[in-house]
Amino acid sequence: MDDILKKEIQFLKGVGPKRAEAFESLGIKTLMDLVNYYPRTYEDRSVIKTIKEIIPGEKATVQCTVANVESRRIRKGLSILKAVLFDETGYMNVVWFNQDYYYKKLKEGEKFWFYGKMERKILPEMINPIFSDIFEEFAIIVPVYRKNKELTQNIFRKSIKAAFNEKGMRFKEIFPDWVLNDYSLISFDRAVKNIHYPDNNEAFYESRKRLVFQEFLLLQISLLLLKNEYCNENIEGNLYTKFDYGNIYLNGLGFELTGAQKRVMKEIRADFKSGKSMHRLVQGDVGSGKTAVAAAAIVDTCENGYQAAFMAPTEILAKQHYENLKVDFENLGLSVVYLGGDLKAAKKRNVNSLIENGKADVIIGTHALIQKAVNFKNLGLVITDEQHRFGVNQRKSLTEKGNTPHSLVLTATPIPRTLALILYGDLDISIIDEMPPGRKSIETYSIGPDKRRRALDFAKKRMDSGAQVYYVCPRIEEEGESDLMSAETVYKELSNFYGGYKVELIHGRIKTQEKNRIMSEFYKGDIHLLVSTTVIEVGVNVPNATLMVIENAERFGLAQLHQLRGRVGRGMEQSYCVMINRGIGEVAKKRMEIMSSSTDGFFISEQDLEIRGPGEFFGTRQHGLPEFKIANIYSDMDLLKNAQEAAVRLLKEDPDLLSPANANIMVETKRLMLGYTAG
Repeated sequence: MDDILKKEIQFLKGVGPKRAEAFESLGIKTLMDLVNYYPRTYEDRSVIKTIKEIIPGEKATVQCTVANVESRRIRKGLSILKAVLFDETGYMNVVWFNQDYYYKKLKEGEKFWFYGKMERKILPEMINPIFSDIFEEFAIIVPVYRKNKELTQNIFRKSIKAAFNEKGMRFKEIFPDWVLNDYSLISFDRAVKNIHYPDNNEAFYESRKRLVFQEFLLLQISLLLLKNEYCNENIEGNLYTKFDYGNIYLNGLGFELTGAQKRVMKEIRADFKSGKSMHRLVQGDVGSGKTAVAAAAIVDTCENGYQAAFMAPTEILAKQHYENLKVDFENLGLSVVYLGGDLKAAKKRNVNSLIENGKADVIIGTHALIQKAVNFKNLGLVITDEQHRFGVNQRKSLTEKGNTPHSLVLTATPIPRTLALILYGDLDISIIDEMPPGRKSIETYSIGPDKRRRALDFAKKRMDSGAQVYYVCPRIEEEGESDLMSAETVYKELSNFYGGYKVELIHGRIKTQEKNRIMSEFYKGDIHLLVSTTVIEVGVNVPNATLMVIENAERFGLAQLHQLRGRVGRGMEQSYCVMINRGIGEVAKKRMEIMSSSTDGFFISEQDLEIRGPGEFFGTRQHGLPEFKIANIYSDMDLLKNAQEAAVRLLKEDPDLLSPANANIMVETKRLMLGYTAG
C-alpha cells in the first residue's frame, strides 16, 4: 500500500507531466497527497425538489421535461444556449454560455435531471446547470475541492477515482482495536474513501469523525512525546531557594501587581522551588504585565547563581527590552548584555566572551542567542517572547545550551484555554487575565469608505497635537483590479496629503536593517505617521502613538485586529482605533461590532474562532504546527477531548509506542513530528 501511495501523480491515469505541475502547485505530488486532499464542501444532488419548491439562491436537483431549446451566437467567442423546462408545478428557464454541444443532447419532449442554483426572475432560472438522463449517476453527493485555474472539479474527481482504482489501493489501519471500539470509529480505509464519495450524510459524518479524531490524536501524541522528551517530570531541574532580590525588584516597580500577575508569579516560583525543570507558557493580553513577571523570574534566577536568557523575535523589540530592564537590573548588581545580528563582529565576540565566562548575568537578544558561537557558563532560565514567532526547534536549541534550564514562554496572543492546550501541549499554562487599574480603554470605531476622509482629518488633528499614527494596509502593492488598499499606494497618497509631516513606509520586503532604522525613528518620534502592513503586529512599544487606522479591516481576523490595535494605548493619553470596513453582509457587520464593543482579547479570540474557525485564526503554520486538513478545534471540541484522553492512555500503557498494535500510530506520529519541529 505504501508503495502505491508514493507513486508520483504524473503517472496516474489521466494526469501526465503538465497536469502534474498544476497539482504540485497545491502541494499534491503523490497519490498519498491526492487522497489526503479532502473536499472543502459537497454538492448534495440527492436533494430532489419541484420547480415551485426551490427557493431563490438555493441549489437543488429537479426533474423536468424539455419544452424548447434555442442556440444563438451573440458575438465572436460568445454563444448562448437557452431551454425552457417544465414539471407538474410550473416552468423554468435554463441558460448555458459557450456550451453549444448541449444542443444535440437536449431533445424536446424528453425528461432530464438538472442540478444548479435557482435565480428568481420573471420565470425561475438556472445558469449553467449540469444535467443527465440517468438518475443513479446524477443524484449523488459530489465532492467540491479547493482548486486552481488549471484544474477543474471534474479533473479532481476523475483523478481521485483513478487513484482509488489503482491495484492494491487499501489503507492500513493505524489504530488498535480498543480505540476503534471505545470511540465508535470506522476503519481508516473506509473513512478515506467515503470522505470523497459518501453514499449518504450518515456515511459522511462517520468518515469525518474518524479523520478528525485521527488528526487530533496524532497531534496530541506528538505534543505529549515532545513534552516527555524535554519536560519530563522526572528530570531534575535547577532548584531555587532565594527570592529576596526578586521581591525587591517587584516592590520597586512603583505599582502593585494585579491579582493575576501575583497568581502567575506564584505558579512560576512553585516550579522554581520544585527542583524540576519548568516549561511554562505565560499568556496575557497586550499591556497585562507579562514583562514584569518575566523580569522578576530573571532576578530570581540570577540571585540563585544562574544566567538568564531573554529571546525576542525582532532586534528592535529585543533592544527595547534591554533598555527598559537594564537600569533596574544593574541597580540590583546584575550585569546585562544585548546580543543581536546587528552587532559588529568585534562587539559580538566580546559579548560572547562575557556570556561564556559568566560575567554576563542577563542576556537579552534575538535568535542570535541560539548560534553555535554562543556558550553559556550556567544558563538557568530561558524566556522566549511571542513564542509563535519561533519554531519548536529554536526554543529547544536555546534550552539545550544549559543544563535543563527552566523555560518560560510569553505570548500576547489571547488564545482560549482549550486551544492553548492544543497549541502549547508541551507546556504548562499560566494566564494573566486582568489588566492593571487605571489603564484607558482604546476607543474603537468602524466606518465605511465614504467616511475615510474624516479618518484622515482626524489623523491630522492627532499629529497636530503631537501624537503619532499607525496606518495599516492589508497588502504591500496593488494587484490587478482588487479593491484592497495597498501600503505603497497609501504611502504615496498620505505623503502628499500630510505635507508638513514625515510619513514613512514599512513592510515585510524591506531589509531588516532598514526596518530597524524606521522603527527606531518612529520610536524616537522622528516619524509622525507610519504606513505599514501587519509587520508591526509584534513591534516596538511607542507610548506616543495614539491612533491606529486600519484599511480593509474586513480582511483581517478579529484576533489579528486586536493585536494591531494593541500597538496603541501604550501611554497615558487616550488612544483610538479606526477600522475602515469595505465588507458587506451580516458577518462583516458582526465582526466590526465585536471589535468596537470589546477590548477583551480572550472574548475576541473566542468570537474569532466561532466565526472563522481555527484554520484562519492565526494560521497554525506560524506556530510550527501542522495544518489541520479536516478538523475544526472549535466545532470538534468533543472529539478533541476524546482524542486527548486516548492519547494519554496510549502513552501511559505504552510510553514509546513499541507494541505491534501501536507501531503504525508511531510511524504516522513521527511523520507529523517532522513537520511540527521543522516549524
